Amino acid sequence: MSQASVLSGTVPEQERPKSVLPSLRRLLTTPALVFMIIVTQVPLLFTIAYSLQRWNLLRPQRRGFVGLDNFPRVLQEPSFWTIIRNTMTLTLSVVIITLVLGMILALLLNRTFPGRGIIRTMLITPFLIMPTVSAVLWKNVLFNPAFGLIGSAFALAGLPRPDILAHEPMIAVIIIIVWEWTPFMMLILLAGLQSLDMERVEAAQIDGADLIQIFRHILIPHLMRYIELAVLMEMLFILSVFGEIFVTTTGGPGIQTTNLSFGIYIEAFQRWDIGQASAMGIYAIILANVMLVVFIRVLRRGQDEGITT
Repeated sequence: MSQASVLSGTVPEQERPKSVLPSLRRLLTTPALVFMIIVTQVPLLFTIAYSLQRWNLLRPQRRGFVGLDNFPRVLQEPSFWTIIRNTMTLTLSVVIITLVLGMILALLLNRTFPGRGIIRTMLITPFLIMPTVSAVLWKNVLFNPAFGLIGSAFALAGLPRPDILAHEPMIAVIIIIVWEWTPFMMLILLAGLQSLDMERVEAAQIDGADLIQIFRHILIPHLMRYIELAVLMEMLFILSVFGEIFVTTTGGPGIQTTNLSFGIYIEAFQRWDIGQASAMGIYAIILANVMLVVFIRVLRRGQDEGITT
């Protein structure tokens, strides 16, 4: 080390210990890591602790440790399996439909045409609207059988006004959530399409490949990482859908549109059974992980089969 460096109090970068930068990186990331642990893991630990207790807020004096008794109690409820079926139906339907619609819209918007920026902005708008606002809009402006736009269109055609929320509540909820989440899927896939090297597509066209072959052997393998990311994020959000169900159907008729999130709400804030609601929350975590693993494996298997063929 030179005398000037000693006198000035500075150390050249090449003379600094190599362990300083990794230690500095760890120090800078520690606050974010601590925050994530507090936000995610601490509530999970509380949920696990509550699931091991018998705790009904209507009878707080009977609170006590019961071990794993809440978990078989939840499984013995006939309504729980209906709620699981509703959750899987809602989640898988929304993810598959938004994936198809998002792919179609992304392919269309990847082309150059007049007004593309305006159309893209209009297609993104539903994703920016609050879920409760979207639910109120669809419930009153579109689905209402008396003065809704859909009922009015049927009346103009000489058909009876349909009450979709009353007769097909699950389909109505799926339509609302698909309308909200298709722009998200479209944006992710559009970003993937714009990162594709078009020289590969042009070379395939020169070799005589048709549109289906290009889509299957070039676009899909290239977009697979984007599809996995979009499916992963969307599925996590759809599994916890609450506002749309609360505003439109309140889980009914009966429990026909009650998913796990709304079922946990009913158990905790209408029946006031914190222990059983916490056990349902643990089951929700397990179901989310199982569905994510299965869906990602299906996507990757489809990709591998497309590459081998």
